[in-house]
Amino acid sequence: MRIVACLNGDRRPGAHPSLPVSADQLAADARAVVAAGATEVHVHPRDAKGAQSLEPQVLTAVLEALRAAVPGVPISVTTALSAEPDPWRRYDLVQRWGGLPDAATVNLHEPGSVEVARMLIDRRVSVEAGVWTADAARILVASGLAAEFDRVLVEPMEQTVQEALGTVARIDAVLDRADLRSARTLHGTDVTAWPLLDAAVANGRDVRIGLEDTLLAPDGSEAEDNAALVALAVARASTSA
Repeated sequence: MRIVACLNGDRRPGAHPSLPVSADQLAADARAVVAAGATEVHVHPRDAKGAQSLEPQVLTAVLEALRAAVPGVPISVTTALSAEPDPWRRYDLVQRWGGLPDAATVNLHEPGSVEVARMLIDRRVSVEAGVWTADAARILVASGLAAEFDRVLVEPMEQTVQEALGTVARIDAVLDRADLRSARTLHGTDVTAWPLLDAAVANGRDVRIGLEDTLLAPDGSEAEDNAALVALAVARASTSA
C-alpha cells in the first residue's frame, strides 16, 4: 500500500504551527514522514513569501532539498490552479520546468488540465489525475490519455462522510464502466479525511494523509505535525490488515 504524505497543500502559512513552507522545512518534514512510514511525498512549492508557486526556480530548489533529504523516495508536486490561476501561464511555467518531479497531480476539472497532463506525459513525468467529481472522471475517460495516467486521486470535496462516499461511488462507476485500471488513491479533506482513509484501507486502496488534508488527529485534537499524522495512518492501516 502506498502511503503518500501531503505536507502543505494550499493552506496559508501559519494555518498550523508545524505547516512546512520553505524548502528546508519541507525537507525536514520529508525525512520525518518517511521515518514514520510514508512511501511518497507530495508538496505544493512555495516562494520566498510563502505563496504557492510553479516557477521553475522555486520548484528546482524544493526538489533539490527533498531529494537530498529523502533520496530515492518519489516526490510529487501540484499543478493546481490554486498555485497559478491563469491556465495559459500555468502551462508555460510547467513547460519551462528544468528539474522534474517524479510525479505531478493534475486536477481534471480545471481549464487546460488535459493539455498540462499531455505535456507532462510527453516529458516522462508520472501524472496523477485529480478527480473530484463524476464529471471529472468523464473528462479523464474522454481525454484519450486515461491509460497514460499513473494513478487516479479520488478526492471528493463534500464535507459530510455520506455525501463524500456517494461521490466516490459515482466516480468509481464511471471509471469501472471505462475499464480504467489505473491505481486509485482515495482521500478526503478536513472532517472526511480520517473516515475516507479508513474506507481506503478497508478497500485495499492507496492512501494519503498530511496537513494538506487535515490539521486534526482522528480524536479531533490538533495533530502535532505531518509525521504524527503519517504514524497514525500507518497504525490504522496495520490494525485493519
